[in-house]
Amino acid sequence: MVEHSSWHRAIQEQLPEHYFGKINAFLDQVYQQGQVYPPREKVFAALQKTPLEEVKVVILGQDPYHGPGQAQGLSFSVPTNFPAPPSLQNILKELGQDLGEKKDHDLTSWAEQGVLLLNACLTVPAGQANGHAGLIWEPFTDAVIKVVNAQEQPVVFILWGAYARKKKAMITNPHHLVLESAHPSPLSSYRGFFGSRPFSKANHFLAENGRAAIDWLR
Repeated sequence: MVEHSSWHRAIQEQLPEHYFGKINAFLDQVYQQGQVYPPREKVFAALQKTPLEEVKVVILGQDPYHGPGQAQGLSFSVPTNFPAPPSLQNILKELGQDLGEKKDHDLTSWAEQGVLLLNACLTVPAGQANGHAGLIWEPFTDAVIKVVNAQEQPVVFILWGAYARKKKAMITNPHHLVLESAHPSPLSSYRGFFGSRPFSKANHFLAENGRAAIDWLR
C-alpha cells in the first residue's frame, strides 16, 4: 500500500481503525478470484507517483479501464502502446486547443509533476465497469481528497462530469481552486468540456500562487 509514503499517516487519520487491513484483505480476495485491473502492484500508483507534499492538481476519475493492459493506476491514462480510449482522446483534443499537442497519451509524466490522477475506485473486474463500486474504495479515496483539501499549499481540483462533481462538497479550503465541466466522454464532451481550457486555467492559478506550472505537453 502506501505505508512508507507521505500519504500513509494522513489518510489513516481520516479512516476507521483497521481500514487498511480491510483493503488488503479485499485485494487478496479479488485478485485470487479472477482477472482484476490494474495489476496489483499498480493499484496505488497515483499515490506512489505523486507524493502528498508535491500535489498541485487533482484530476478525479471514476474507476480504472476494464480492458486488458490499459489500466495503470492513474485516472484516464493508458500505456503508450495502447490506443487512447475515447475520453482520453477528447482530453488530449482539448489540451491541443488549449496549450498544444501532447504526443504521448501515457499521463505518467503529469503524475511525476504533481498531478494526482485519482480514481474513486482503484480496482475493477475485467469487463465490468464500476464492478467494485461501493465495496471498499470510496472511503479511502474520499480520505485522499480530504487530506489534499487540508493542505495549505494551493491546489487545483479538476472535476469532470457528474460523478466527480459530487466530490466538490469535500473541497472546502479557500486556498484551492475547483474547475468543473462536463465529462470528456463522447456522450457529454460537447456540453461544456470542449472549450473549458482547464490546463491553462490550472497553470495560471498555480503561477499566481507561486507554484511551478505543469508542463502538460510533456
